[in-house]
Amino acid sequence: MIAEVTRNQQGYVAEFDRKLVHEPEKVWQMLTDNQKIHRWFAGLQIEQPGKDGYLTFDLGHGKFEKMAITDYEEKQQLGFEWGKDHVLFELMPEEGGTRLRMVETIHALTDQTPKDVAGWHVCLDVLEALLDKRGIERTLEWEHWYPEYKRLFESMRVSSE
Repeated sequence: MIAEVTRNQQGYVAEFDRKLVHEPEKVWQMLTDNQKIHRWFAGLQIEQPGKDGYLTFDLGHGKFEKMAITDYEEKQQLGFEWGKDHVLFELMPEEGGTRLRMVETIHALTDQTPKDVAGWHVCLDVLEALLDKRGIERTLEWEHWYPEYKRLFESMRVSSE
């Protein structure tokens, strides 16, 4: 299901809401154990966990971006800077599993925005597939979702002008 994207005074918010049939502990491990993170988001790594901690993102060619952790509550919340933007994962136990909510707060729309949001969509699909122990083809997923997000953000740009 496509993210819900809304506009507010600070910019935009892309919200993903997933119902996973796995306990919060397993979902939390996917978000915080670097060996597991690398399987659904290559290049992202928690260097120092906790509220005063940080992550790094491998930009390639030996360059890394350091991103402060802004929210950290064991098995409940992980939030961090994402360039000028912000990403927040929230886990809520539910009967039969966990509701995983991911919110990206977007400062301003750029040509990169639909790529980033489509990327998060695919990452969440891969995370869920890994938990479910099933395969998923990232490239096919990307080719499906990127045009959807590109159209969505283009329409939002037009309506804001």
